[in-house]
Order: sequence, then structure tokens, then C-alpha cells
Amino acid sequence: MENAIITSKEIGLAIRRRRKELGISQERLAEILEVSYQQIQRYENGTNKLNIENIQVIARALSVPITFFLRTDIQAMGASTASLPSDEKTLLEIFTKISSTEDKRLVIALAQLAARKR
Repeated sequence: MENAIITSKEIGLAIRRRRKELGISQERLAEILEVSYQQIQRYENGTNKLNIENIQVIARALSVPITFFLRTDIQAMGASTASLPSDEKTLLEIFTKISSTEDKRLVIALAQLAARKR
């Protein structure tokens, strides 16, 4: 796509697609992000524009890089976890079951420490 501008609607569709891929409800994502589920609906419908800070927070909550929402290739946005190695898929499945934001931050911090040991 040459010089195409990614719209709020496209970013919202990517958020919805990834949320559903992970089996997370709008209500649960709202809890994680500490916003209302109506706000999640507005993001997903493209009604509200997202700034880069919000995109970063959402990307972290959905375990994807921020570039996931900025891709212009629709197939890339719809990439599923099926292509992940089984250990990564297991880690992602377990991580999405953690309800506490604080606990998620601890898991992320632990993973970052483990990654630095390489």
C-alpha cells in the first residue's frame, strides 16, 4: 500500500481481531486497561482516535508489538497464534488467564530479566 494512511477504524479492527484471538472479552480488556468497556467499543469501532501512548498500552495488554496495529497488510493483522511454537503459545495462553494487572507486570518483568540472561 503506497502512502496509505492507517485509519482509526483499521486500528480498531486489529484490536478486536487480536482480542478475540486471545479469547478476551471487551469487559476484560477494559479491566486490564482500566477504562470502561464502552471505551473499548469506541476504540474497536474507530469512533475514538488512539494516541501512540494508548496504542502502546493496548499492544502490551494484547501481547503484540505496536507495529501490529500499524501494518497495512490485512493478512498480517489477522495472523493467529497457530504459527507460534508450542511453548510460546502455552505462555501466551497462561498469561491471558492472569487477571491482575500487577501480576501481569510481574510476569513481564520476570520474562524481561530472563531474556537479558542470554
